[in-house]
Amino acid sequence: MKFFMDSANIQEIQHGLELGLVDGVTTNPALLAREAGDWQEIASSICSMVQGPVSLEVMGSEAGEMVQEARELARLGSNIVVKIPMTMQGLKAVRILTDENIATNVTLVFSPLQALLAAKAGAGYVSPFVGRLDDLGQNGMDLASQIIDIYENYAIDTQIIVASVRHPGHVLESALMGADIVTVPYKGLNMLAEHPMTDLGIKSFLQAWQTREK
Repeated sequence: MKFFMDSANIQEIQHGLELGLVDGVTTNPALLAREAGDWQEIASSICSMVQGPVSLEVMGSEAGEMVQEARELARLGSNIVVKIPMTMQGLKAVRILTDENIATNVTLVFSPLQALLAAKAGAGYVSPFVGRLDDLGQNGMDLASQIIDIYENYAIDTQIIVASVRHPGHVLESALMGADIVTVPYKGLNMLAEHPMTDLGIKSFLQAWQTREK
């Protein structure tokens, strides 16, 4: 399973790359707005840092607007993937962009049928937002599981990016289900590496060694 970092922070992404844990990056307007400086320069810098896909999101609501924005975003780097919202206008834009060989990531997916439509429209990636469904009292990972089953039934090539990840359990379930990708914030990557028993083990080993030295 691939790990994407959900961040627009250069330092966070660089650290993740140094650890060998970043296969790609996902951003959105909110993440870019948090960073100081010109967002296009930030996006271009991320594209030059990361060998894998970098998702940037359109802001338009009509297909024509999305397509025009997507063409402009695609110029920022050869590894740009354009995030398109899951609407009928969005699907129309995806079909046009796919025909132009511009990679797309259909975002804000909350049902397996939306994911099926996105794949049929030609999306390279689809992003089910599991955490937001959990927030509503549903089991967001059920959505990811259903999308995986549907895609496997028909040998669909669209890759699944499990998004809106809230905790390590989401990552574990994604891996067990066979999701292609999980995108997590920098804090989330650190959480995956932490375990209290590891900390206790290190502490006990150090104490034993210090006792030996005395």
